[in-house]
Amino acid sequence: MANLLKDLYSPAFYNRLTHVLTVTIPGFEKEIFIKKIFTPEFELKELKERMKHTTNVLHDFLTEDYPQTIVLIKKIITQLRLQGIGEDSLAYMFLPDYIETYGIDDFESSVEALEFVTQFVSCEFAVRPFILKYGNEMILKMQKWSLHENHKVRRLASEGSRPRLPWAMGIPFLKKDPTSILPVLENLKTDPSEYVRRSVANSLNDIAKDHPHVVLNIAKNWSGLGAETDAIIKHGCRTLLKQGHADILKHYGLDDAGILLKDFKILTPLIKIGESLEFSFSILNENPSEQKVRLEYAIYYKKQNGQNTKKVYKISERIYAAGATINIIRKQKFVLITTRKFHLGDHQISIIINGAEKNISQFELTA
Repeated sequence: MANLLKDLYSPAFYNRLTHVLTVTIPGFEKEIFIKKIFTPEFELKELKERMKHTTNVLHDFLTEDYPQTIVLIKKIITQLRLQGIGEDSLAYMFLPDYIETYGIDDFESSVEALEFVTQFVSCEFAVRPFILKYGNEMILKMQKWSLHENHKVRRLASEGSRPRLPWAMGIPFLKKDPTSILPVLENLKTDPSEYVRRSVANSLNDIAKDHPHVVLNIAKNWSGLGAETDAIIKHGCRTLLKQGHADILKHYGLDDAGILLKDFKILTPLIKIGESLEFSFSILNENPSEQKVRLEYAIYYKKQNGQNTKKVYKISERIYAAGATINIIRKQKFVLITTRKFHLGDHQISIIINGAEKNISQFELTA
């Protein structure tokens, strides 16, 4: 059986942790800590609950003087590094959570702590309550972080300020107006770290969902600065491209004129859950010159209420020579996963050429 994510918080993990806490926290009592961790309810707790539980138990062993607790947390991280354990480990997310939980009213101490801790384990979730509470004061600090020598701190500036960071609390004022975080992205658009650049792209994609014109202007201003910046723009515009947004299609020279869909066939019109939809088609460039072609397909998944919800999948983006015909066969799996539930009945599929949707066809999903 595959290990559950919550089992990161295992007896072995706490044994390693308490060894470090014994060295770093004066008067630390390992037996009492372990007893407080492994309550009768522990096994029922999921990952985030175990993380929060660890935060609260650790608090019982630290001083009430919050700035002094930050000194101890730094010592804990230093000792973990000396032992070669924990760096970027999800299990140590309780350290940022400690700052979020117990330091929200101490801006100066907590901001300094976030800058230090994120170099050991990401503080992208923990920083968001501070953005909500302190607003522009926190954003200005993140603008400074975007110029930090450490790439993990620079990434915290962009990732932590994303308007729509997945699995994190929302930042309504940034969804409404992302202007204040644009200087952060501007500072990082040519960052040497791919880790940081990908975060910039994800932030742009978040912004595009609410303010496409802002991202379109950025795409125009950043275009041509270099291959890596161009890649940021392209990844940051992925939602606009999937939506077939006219301006972004024009920006990338994507026009479906003279690009023909031929012989579109659903090879498996009746499939069962666990099987794959298989389909084929040909693309003909009947233009007298080569043409860039972005190929996608859309699945219209049937919902519980009988309506369909559309999801777009990319096939390729490449140059087609004048007069060229390309034959394509693809499969789409209908395997159950935790993030998607299938409903039986009629579904639809279409081919998308340079943002233009073609030939919606039907297939059936059975038990």
